[in-house]
Amino acid sequence: MPLTLATYNIHRCIGRDGKLRPERIAEVLKELRADVVALQEVESRDHGGLDLLAHFTAQTGLAAIAGHNIYRHGTRYGNALLTRLPVVAMTRLDLSFGKREPRGAIDVQLAWGTDTVHVVATHLGLTAAERRWQIDRLLARFGTSASGTHVLLGDINEWWRWGRAHRWLEAYFPAAATAPATFPASYPLLALDQIRVRPGHLLSDVAVHASPLARQASDHLPLTAQLHQLRAAESAAQFL
Repeated sequence: MPLTLATYNIHRCIGRDGKLRPERIAEVLKELRADVVALQEVESRDHGGLDLLAHFTAQTGLAAIAGHNIYRHGTRYGNALLTRLPVVAMTRLDLSFGKREPRGAIDVQLAWGTDTVHVVATHLGLTAAERRWQIDRLLARFGTSASGTHVLLGDINEWWRWGRAHRWLEAYFPAAATAPATFPASYPLLALDQIRVRPGHLLSDVAVHASPLARQASDHLPLTAQLHQLRAAESAAQFL
């Protein structure tokens, strides 16, 4: 069976109505029924507040990995990864650029049957120069090897399809189809959230999750896709 991947910018659990409602995000996560979910703009408080990742773990049954980039006044803010697969190895990458807002990525190796999947979850910066530098670092992290399965999940913040950063991503992760728009949730126009896989033929059914609740819970809509196992895909290809 393929894995269901998802990426979701939860906007600190503040919905389109301006209200902080973590339970709405948890319900959307349950709607996704994903095996691996990259989350962005996750805010957790040390005192007097809800531990979001513990809440999401309890609601979904997925294990949580925190990737906070900002620590301020008892609040942690940044990325997170939820996974149903066992974690073989994990590294947190610092993608902070100059004096811009601190950014980072969660780099994990996940066990999937007899295979291992390399997954990087991130939230890139708002300026073109920042994103170019960050994408260059991420692609170096993936390396040049054609073997194995490599997955990039996150809010890439790249809306300029003809920019260098986008072309670099396309070169390493050839897209089978144009990424669907996920932002803003009320009327999606920009494909900021992306799921990219190498080899590209392992990815299918890329879709926006636009349920009524998802349209209200955050300013982004979740993006989902199916990841097929490398050996299963190669075996199926022999009969085509």
